[in-house]
Amino acid sequence: MKKVLLLLAAVLWLQAQNGMIRYKSRYDVDETTKRLVKLLREKGVTVFKVIDHAEGAARVGRKLAPMKLVIFGNPGMGTPFMECSPTMGLDLPQKMLVYRDESNATMVLYNAPAYLFWRHGIDANCSRPLQKKMAKALATFAKTAAGIE
Repeated sequence: MKKVLLLLAAVLWLQAQNGMIRYKSRYDVDETTKRLVKLLREKGVTVFKVIDHAEGAARVGRKLAPMKLVIFGNPGMGTPFMECSPTMGLDLPQKMLVYRDESNATMVLYNAPAYLFWRHGIDANCSRPLQKKMAKALATFAKTAAGIE
């Protein structure tokens, strides 16, 4: 019962944070993105695409602060979750957004795994060790790219 209450409290907190986790980077958007992509590749994670939102905006005559979306994944990690809930395929592969915020700080942002599990109805019976591994891996990727770990 205590574990259920703790999980519920964590999910409620994450909902209050819009289900997102963010870290402030010591580097600019380009360097943080390069560090993230390099780390992912070193760890054997597939990097599907890096989308430069500011570049896209410029093509239509608009201006955005530097902002890059890194899309990446590992079928060995994601497939078990999609077996438990096919709707998880909407949020996989994983994504991290590296952007300059309104205070000119570079931020690394990603969806909190606990929020995604809640959103897709994935309970603790679905690959619990893999849930912990995913949360730890994403935090490590973001912190390392940001230069805080």
